[in-house]
Amino acid sequence: MSTDTPGIDPLEALRAPRDPACDVFLTGPVFLDIIFTGLDSAPVRGTESWARGMGSSPGGVANMATALARLGLHTSLAAAFGDDHYGEYCWDALEQGEGIDLSMSHTVPGWHSSVTVSMAYEGERTMVSHGHEAPAPAPVDGTGSRAGATGTGTSTGTTGTTGTTGTTGNGTSTGAAAPVFPQCPPRARAAIASLAPGRSEPWVATAARDGALVFGDVGWDETGRWDLDALPDLAHCEAFLPNAEEAMRYTRTDCPRAAAHALAERVPLAVVTLGAEGAYAVDGRTGTAAAVPAIEVEALDPTGAGDVFVAGFVTGTLADWPLADRLAFAGLTAALSVQEFGGSLSAPGWAEIAAWWQLIRTCDRQDPAALERYAFLDDLLPATARAWPLRRAVPTIGFRQ
Repeated sequence: MSTDTPGIDPLEALRAPRDPACDVFLTGPVFLDIIFTGLDSAPVRGTESWARGMGSSPGGVANMATALARLGLHTSLAAAFGDDHYGEYCWDALEQGEGIDLSMSHTVPGWHSSVTVSMAYEGERTMVSHGHEAPAPAPVDGTGSRAGATGTGTSTGTTGTTGTTGTTGNGTSTGAAAPVFPQCPPRARAAIASLAPGRSEPWVATAARDGALVFGDVGWDETGRWDLDALPDLAHCEAFLPNAEEAMRYTRTDCPRAAAHALAERVPLAVVTLGAEGAYAVDGRTGTAAAVPAIEVEALDPTGAGDVFVAGFVTGTLADWPLADRLAFAGLTAALSVQEFGGSLSAPGWAEIAAWWQLIRTCDRQDPAALERYAFLDDLLPATARAWPLRRAVPTIGFRQ
């Protein structure tokens, strides 16, 4: 994980006594990711391939949760964890290592963790995953107990108790029970929802009604319909962040920028990622558009880069930065992430951002106009930073302090 990170709170100037304790809420499946890097080519059937690098980290929704937490946002995650060693590792890495609030999460007895093996080569990745859908949390009875529920950690690191107030590892109530997700998501400044065709998550409407800005992420439409009306929760979104291919298919356009303008008629903020070309965004309320090119880096592992981009954009939005600064910051954090292995452990914190900004201004042949795009960092970052490069990821699980 990131170490020696300056204590930067991007929302410090905006916080008020009655604000929600949670900055960003999100939910989804957690995977244990095992990542192989340094492969010269794709594995060949019937042969053994050796990778020059390997890493393990919490993956899935943990990628985005970690990226948000490392940028100083108070992050709450609702997820199911297996009660195997993989699940314990993921829980501890997120709660104790990253400071993520897991009070809405739960451990499922007898359910094993989902696993993804990712192989990075030639600037791309190939993944093999295995897992089963987690059973729904057991209902809470009148005493506040959740039948059969167990936990794997608290904010103090005690094994056997959940982060949910007053519930011990055997499901016995010791005090007032906390609200149970998904019926009662926590009040938050923002929420991140994964939209899927034909699926509506009741918590999204609840979060929006309680004042959260909802940021909608989306994946490939396996139905092939590419119908925005099939995304019912889009109506609750402040921002929609598809990639270029998804945006063009949903809007029946042949240009990502035209797609962004079409999407801005449906949501207040349309953000289209353009891969190596950067990103383009349109504010549907004002008509303002912004384009920021990508930062050229040598990519080690692209796993989770899109999640890190979303986390950076959410941070800038909550901090009320100009649209172009949000895009630049999101692109920067994503670019820094692909230089390390792993989706969650590669997410940069403020120490990494400060080190990059200090380094890039001393490099020869830098375009002054391009550097000016990131001048807003001067008001955020400390005057001194650790030397670049900074190692963020740990190669394997199981080491003890």
